[in-house]
Amino acid sequence: MNLSLADALRAKSSSSIAFIGAGGKSTAMFQLAKQLPAPVIVTATSHLGAWQIELADQHIITETPAPLEALEHGLQGVILVTGKLSGDRTEPVNDHLLDWLREFCGYHDIPLLIEADGARGKPVKGWADHEPPIPSFVDQVVQVIGLTALGKPLNEESVHRSEIFSRISGLRSGESITPGAMIRVLTHAGGGLKNIPATARRVVLLNQAETPGLQGFARGMVQSLLSSYHSVVISSLKEERIFAVHEPVAGIILAAGESSRFGRPKQLLDWHGQPFVRAVARTALEAGLSPVIVVTGANAEGVESAVVDLDVKVVRNPEWKSGQGSSIKAGIQSLTHPPPRLPQIRKEELSYQFKKSGFEFGGGAPAGAEGARVGAAIFLLVDQPQMTASIIRALVEKHAEGLYSIVAPMVIDRRANPVLFDRVTFPDLMSLEGDVGGKGVFPKPSVA
Repeated sequence: MNLSLADALRAKSSSSIAFIGAGGKSTAMFQLAKQLPAPVIVTATSHLGAWQIELADQHIITETPAPLEALEHGLQGVILVTGKLSGDRTEPVNDHLLDWLREFCGYHDIPLLIEADGARGKPVKGWADHEPPIPSFVDQVVQVIGLTALGKPLNEESVHRSEIFSRISGLRSGESITPGAMIRVLTHAGGGLKNIPATARRVVLLNQAETPGLQGFARGMVQSLLSSYHSVVISSLKEERIFAVHEPVAGIILAAGESSRFGRPKQLLDWHGQPFVRAVARTALEAGLSPVIVVTGANAEGVESAVVDLDVKVVRNPEWKSGQGSSIKAGIQSLTHPPPRLPQIRKEELSYQFKKSGFEFGGGAPAGAEGARVGAAIFLLVDQPQMTASIIRALVEKHAEGLYSIVAPMVIDRRANPVLFDRVTFPDLMSLEGDVGGKGVFPKPSVA
C-alpha cells in the first residue's frame, strides 16, 4: 500500500498546516492541496516564487477579503491567495487577511495550507532572525529537509544561509553534511523547532529519499528526531512516494487480572529470575515503545513493586473485575487524556488480508490525529513473557509502512499476540465493554 502525503500527515478537511524548511516544501504543500477535498486555500507568509502560481487552479492577488467573499459559494479546486506580484516573487499576505482566511476556512471547513519559509531552492537551510513566520493558529507544522544535501560540502551552493547552519550544526564551512548535523539543526530551538507554536503537531519530512542509501540514512535519523517531533515521514515527493511514517508507539501491558482459576497471580510468576510483569515491561522498553503503561488491578501493590524501578507509567484500573475491556480503556485513556476527537471507524470498512510476510494488516491510513503524541499502541499480555523485542519492532515497522489500523503477527495462519492498534481505532477501543479484548474491534467473519 502506497500512502499519500495526506495519509502520512493525517491531514483532514479542517486542517491548518504550515510548511517550513527546504528541499521540497512547496512541492509538499501543493501535492497535499491536490489530495485534500476541494476547495483548498493555499497562501504564504513569506515570498513565493512566481513559478508556483501555475501549481494552483486559481490565483487571487489581494490585500483584502473582498475577492474571496465574492466567490464564497463558487470556490473550486486549489486557490492560491497572495499579495501583489513583485518581479519573480509574490508578496506575503498581510496579517489582517491571514486572520480572515483562518476564520473563513474554519467556518466553511476548508483546508488552509501556508508556506512560511523560503530556501532559494536549496535542500537545507539556516534561519535568519525574522524566520520562519509561522502563524500561531496552525494545527500542524511540517518541517521539510532535503536528504540530497548529505555528503555535500557545507557552502552556499547546497545550504541557504550556510553560516547559520554551520553555527547550529557544529560543522565548519566546507565540511561534508552528515545525518548527525541535520539532526542537530532539526532539533535545535533556533533551527528546525524555531517559532513552532506549542500547540501545533510537529512533523519532519525527510524528503528526496530517492535511493536505498538515502532511505537508510533517513531510517537511522528517526529515533533521534522523535524526541522533538510527533512524526517523522520519509518520502520522495518527486516520485509521489511515502516510504514510511514513524510515530511514537506506546506499549500497554495488561496486568490487572486476578488469575482466579490459576490460583496465584500470573503477573508475579517467575520467568528466568524475574516476575512475568517485569520481563514483559523490560522487553517493551528494549523494543523502544514509549510510553510503556502497566495497567494494574488485582494484586496491584505486588505487581507495581515489581516494576517500580523501571521507566514505566502505572495506571490502576478500579473496574478490573468487569474484564479486560476496562483495562484496555484505562490504558488508552492514559494516552489520550483528554481523548482526541477522532472519527469512528466502522468495522465493515476495515479490510484485512493475510500476507506472506507473516503479518495481518488492514484499514486505510485514517485522517485526523490531533491530541495524544502516540500514533499507535501495542497491547502486551502479562502472561507472555517469552515475547521478544524483535517481534514488537517488526509490528512497529509494518505499521510505519502504511499506517495500518491493526497489525498482528501470524502463527500458522492464525492471528496471535501482541497486536498493534493505530490511534484511529482508539475511540472503538474506548467503547469496549466486559471481558472483551482488542478483538472486539476486529470485523466479524462473514457467514455464507
